[in-house]
Amino acid sequence: MTESLALKLVLTPLLVGAASLAARRWGSEIGGWLVGIPFTSAPVTFFLAIGPGPHFAAQASVGILAGTVSQAAFALAYAWLACRLRWTACLAAATVAFAVVTVVLLGVSATALVTFVVAMFVLVVSMALMPRRSQPQPNAVALPRWDIPGRMLVGTILVVALTGAAPLLGPRLAGLIAPYPLYATVLAVFSHHVQGAEAAVSVLRGLLLGLFAFAGFFLTIAQLLETNGIAVAFGAAIVVALALQAISLAASRRLIPAYH
Repeated sequence: MTESLALKLVLTPLLVGAASLAARRWGSEIGGWLVGIPFTSAPVTFFLAIGPGPHFAAQASVGILAGTVSQAAFALAYAWLACRLRWTACLAAATVAFAVVTVVLLGVSATALVTFVVAMFVLVVSMALMPRRSQPQPNAVALPRWDIPGRMLVGTILVVALTGAAPLLGPRLAGLIAPYPLYATVLAVFSHHVQGAEAAVSVLRGLLLGLFAFAGFFLTIAQLLETNGIAVAFGAAIVVALALQAISLAASRRLIPAYH
């Protein structure tokens, strides 16, 4: 547990800071795309595998994989409300959407492969349903000095709090709650507050792109962990996630129309 906490305290601010810098350099969508990688859920699963054991971690991975659908609901709810409401209302509504889908998924039992297919379908549909760009993103925005340090601090607090409570909820519910898009929330809220609704929507569009790799990662863990061990399962999952991450970005630029 000490190692897990240390990892959260080091990895979380580094990831949020790196994604924020990437968003400044290449746009909010790339920042969201980066945080779609399971930097939080993957370490949690790893520590479950070496703690409660591979079977427990594999079962939790199916729940985390199902959480892809909840994250898509979060992104759609926030994005569609962003142009009309302040970030506080958007975040509340998106969190409610995540919670409602999570409750529904609690009563659904499916194999990892079926869950993966459903997640892929939901992601494709969600990408098509995202609001289209109504105006170009601003290239130069005067950001306060506290912007990135603030993102890093808030993101770290949220990750430690949520993952600390997760083991008390049981493997299925913990697996479903673990994918709550903490990093994307921090990026979207700060972008919304400082740069406007379009920047927040871009973050969430990038998140949906990143979730293809997220789903591939946890499908691989669920399928390989019990039979092939931790090293093989996580090594294969990383390869699958990186491949899907590259494919999703390339495909989005070729197949998805420009959001104008």
